[in-house]
Amino acid sequence: MFLSLQHISKAACTPAFRLISTGRLMSVPSDDGRGKPPMIDLEDKSIPIPVYKEKQNEPLHLQKSRLLYQSRKRGMLENGLLLSTFAAKHLDAMNAQQTKLYDSLINTPSNDWDIFYWATGVKPTPPEYDNEIMTKLKEHVKNSDREQRFHQPNLN
Repeated sequence: MFLSLQHISKAACTPAFRLISTGRLMSVPSDDGRGKPPMIDLEDKSIPIPVYKEKQNEPLHLQKSRLLYQSRKRGMLENGLLLSTFAAKHLDAMNAQQTKLYDSLINTPSNDWDIFYWATGVKPTPPEYDNEIMTKLKEHVKNSDREQRFHQPNLN
């Protein structure tokens, strides 16, 4: 289906388009009988963030496969490169406890920038994440061997 410029200009007058262009308010369809949908303030910081639930009884080899994939798909390229190269290098040698610590590190914080800042030393690591895995990750980030890390390693 193709839209003409006339259709696009009509769409530009809708509340949904104004949301995209301003990023401040969102119109949600409602059946409240008042004829106007309610407005939600997107800058409200009280929206709950889902809590990460640790997978129960997950075999270690499946957990490592999941973590290898999750290390690559971070939502920001910087962490994708850092974590995927770290996982490719260290994940196979991790025992069950270390794997659990790594799982918690990459899945519990709600902001990937926090992981990046902790690993690069820009911000101090909170006590709950300051463990042997974070120490290894920080050493990996220093890249003392001067490895070229321009691409994520292949999934095997």
